[in-house]
Amino acid sequence: MSYDICDPKRLRKMHKKMLGFGDRVQLSVFLCDLNDKERVLLQSAVLEVMNQQEDHVMIADLGPSRDSGSIEFLGKRVPILDRGAVVV
Repeated sequence: MSYDICDPKRLRKMHKKMLGFGDRVQLSVFLCDLNDKERVLLQSAVLEVMNQQEDHVMIADLGPSRDSGSIEFLGKRVPILDRGAVVV
């Protein structure tokens, strides 16, 4: 899960909430190993903190089934550009 929270007070609250769900891997990115119930609890906790008009949260299911529905956005939507394949 990653998040971009505009208000510093909400940002601190979000960080504290996320510490209960997973491990921080970057400043606003957490790796969470959740079952279905825990995922619902996570979404509920996130929605309590965020402002859906200003902030955005991305929840990516990195499990074995990576279909088009594995990434979910809450709040302000960030456009995803389809750039095609990039070979590095």
